[in-house]
Amino acid sequence: MGTMTDLLYVNGGTPLSGEITVRGAKNFVSKAMVAALLGEGPSVLRNVPQIRDVAVVTGLLELHGVTVTADDGTLHLDPSNVESAHVADIDAHARSSRIPILFCGPLLHRLGEAFIPDLGGCRIGDRPINYHLDILRQFGAVVDKREGGIHIRAPRRLQGTKIALPYPSVGATEQLLLTAVRAEGLTELSNAAIEPEIMDLINVLQKMGAIISVDTDRVIRIEGVDRLNGFQHTALSDRIEAASWASAALATGGDIYVRGATQPEMTAFLNTFRKVGGEFTVDDDGIRFFHPGGDLRSIVLETDVHPGFMTDWQQPLVVALTQAKGLSIVHETVYENRFGFTDALRGMGATIQVYKECLGGWPCRFGQRNFYHSAVISGPTPLAAADIEVPDLRGGFSHLIAALAAKGTSSVRGISLIDRGYEHFMDKLGALGADFSRD
Repeated sequence: MGTMTDLLYVNGGTPLSGEITVRGAKNFVSKAMVAALLGEGPSVLRNVPQIRDVAVVTGLLELHGVTVTADDGTLHLDPSNVESAHVADIDAHARSSRIPILFCGPLLHRLGEAFIPDLGGCRIGDRPINYHLDILRQFGAVVDKREGGIHIRAPRRLQGTKIALPYPSVGATEQLLLTAVRAEGLTELSNAAIEPEIMDLINVLQKMGAIISVDTDRVIRIEGVDRLNGFQHTALSDRIEAASWASAALATGGDIYVRGATQPEMTAFLNTFRKVGGEFTVDDDGIRFFHPGGDLRSIVLETDVHPGFMTDWQQPLVVALTQAKGLSIVHETVYENRFGFTDALRGMGATIQVYKECLGGWPCRFGQRNFYHSAVISGPTPLAAADIEVPDLRGGFSHLIAALAAKGTSSVRGISLIDRGYEHFMDKLGALGADFSRD
């Protein structure tokens, strides 16, 4: 890969058709790898994709004395030699993740201290590290901001605590779980995130010996235990990647079988996919997504935390909505700035307007804060080829779908971003009959 340029030429207008495989969820696998640090014995994690995140976490674990061996999608993680407490050498690539901060709870339990070097420009939008530090303080950790980073120590065993989240944040819930399982006493988390990836992390922790209950009203209760063992676990599949290929099938008028895709985690997406005019069939091994012909229908859609319509599904679907008949409205309530990617679509001929108001649903927390967080898409509009710059992983896949749907040859710059976040990405494009070339 290293010799290739970061440029992809896409000859669009052909329906994508064929079969691809989606493996473990990017948003779960890295957290399960961190959980292995809590165990006294080795862990085995299966269905792991070869993506940048996994390489980053592997590097961070190895810095702490965890032995990591990979064998075709199976990771063996042995934490029996965890000594060094310094999360050092986080290279620039780790900045796309908040993973280093998740190491703190496990390291405080194992070693009594942790160090996080300055993460520089690592705040994506508005996801401050401070929030995580406040949570650690509530468990009894002492946080010192020093030259070059943050030093965290636990003068004595961390203590269970009661925490209510202002918003059901996935990152904060993960941080809490990874810290509370070995804290002394009871921890109660209200307004917790209950995403499938979180539930799977709870599965992993329970296998290790943790005691965790989840109530239907978003309250998670954790009874701390003295020690945890290793785990053996097969990761749940990546519902973001699955939905992206589904949207690609819809936008290009194609037919894609996504091996590994699972229905329970995708209920909200599947309902919406059907309302737009897409069709799908589910079997034991995956889901077939296809455009059945006829007009796609416009919809009103609101993103939300699970079990609602996931924010990461919104971007690829918006590309398909440019081909739907009528006015579609999308109200983004999870991330404040998720419509920047529509600029490129407008450049290709889409009719999309973004608004600061809450459209199409309930007023949300962004409504009073001057964020462009609602979009109105008018269709169908033919898309024309363009020169596209990939902004980020999820937006990038959406741009690529637009290029695949557009007439003519587009150049897509920054393709390595997508390549690093989705396993065997170029191979999958090839398997679906996409017409593309790299310099």
